[in-house]
Formats: sequence, structure tokens, C-alpha cells
Amino acid sequence: MAQAVIATSKLRLVFQVGMDDEGKPLLKAKTFSNIQKSATPDQLLQAAQAFIGLSSDTLSNIERVDNSELLA
Repeated sequence: MAQAVIATSKLRLVFQVGMDDEGKPLLKAKTFSNIQKSATPDQLLQAAQAFIGLSSDTLSNIERVDNSELLA
């Protein structure tokens, strides 16, 4: 049976920076690499909240992006 092993993990914050001419939101993302693979959702949320406080833009989404290696 194949297994997936997390190789890298990133924290991605997506901010709404305005609206376009059609009224759709303009989004901008900030990605933090080299996140510990063992980081819990609570730890990532705490880190994200610290960064959000430094931005004047409206937060749209907080994402964890994991890349995995498949092993046979």
C-alpha cells in the first residue's frame, strides 16, 4: 500500500486588497515557507494572527499547503 509523507509545509495568508471594475475582490497572497511539518493547526493560527495584525488589508483566507512524497 502506498504512503504519503509530508515533504514540505507552507503557511499562506490571502488578503483582499480591493475590488476590480466588475466588483470582484482583488486578492493578494503572502506565503511563509519552511513551516515545521509537525506544526498543529492551533500553532499555525497563532502565527497567522500575528502576521495579520501587521497588515492593513482584510484577511480572506488562511491556508496550510503541504507537499507530500508518495512511497510505494
